Amino acid sequence: MVQSDIIKKHHFVFSKKYGQNFIFDKNLLQAIVEDAAITSGDDVIEIGPGAGTLSYMIAKKAKTLTCYEIDHNLEGILQESLAGLDNVKVIYQDILKVDVSQLDEQYPNGYHIVANLPYYITTPIIFKFLEESKKIKSMTIMVQKEVGLRMIAPVGSKDYGALTVSLGYRATVEYKRTVKRQLFTPAPNVDSCIIRIDFTKSPYHVQHEETLQRLIKCAFAMRRKTLVNNLRQEFGLDLESGQQLLESLKIDPQIRGEKLTIAQFIELSNKL
Repeated sequence: MVQSDIIKKHHFVFSKKYGQNFIFDKNLLQAIVEDAAITSGDDVIEIGPGAGTLSYMIAKKAKTLTCYEIDHNLEGILQESLAGLDNVKVIYQDILKVDVSQLDEQYPNGYHIVANLPYYITTPIIFKFLEESKKIKSMTIMVQKEVGLRMIAPVGSKDYGALTVSLGYRATVEYKRTVKRQLFTPAPNVDSCIIRIDFTKSPYHVQHEETLQRLIKCAFAMRRKTLVNNLRQEFGLDLESGQQLLESLKIDPQIRGEKLTIAQFIELSNKL
């Protein structure tokens, strides 16, 4: 029985609270697995398996698959959808409450995340693993198209911001494909995209992570203000000291945060 029929059989009602939009198109599901480049030696974590459509295809490729699902109403559906797959485990828990250090211990050789993320918790989930995991190898995620474009935005564009820089100094980000809203059930109001994030060794040397995060946050807090004014507010610098600091790094003292490259963010953070 196909998953769409299993859902009908269980009289499942889609939850707006959990941002549930499922995918049943086999070509798209196959494309996501290919974008994730999953092999038989990989341990994979899926966030929000839903009806198990993507889970089934991942499990056919991966060594192990652990799914985190917040909605207990999907238990019967997932049991039926994933029946016969002995390398799959479903944990009914909010991923945002999971201790990432325990996941790192569980997968000492690293793991991959594949997920069709609910729009309302996309950024918190990404940052949770960015900031807390030392073993994550990659994330292949379906996100709102607008968010995906922010992840890969060029310096100086309207989409370039804290998310772009925070991802850019830690990982390689690739926009894989656009996904039209009509391919979801129920259809959301916007299109989505598949983003692949590879956590390769960073070419940047960050001396103090907290200082860099403060700098990124303040640089984009008030985009119309010059960077030096934002620095004065966040770091307590006077105007002259702020201008001298930027000039010492050959950065225009009148620059706005959105014009600063990732390398310049790192240099300025280290100087601070």
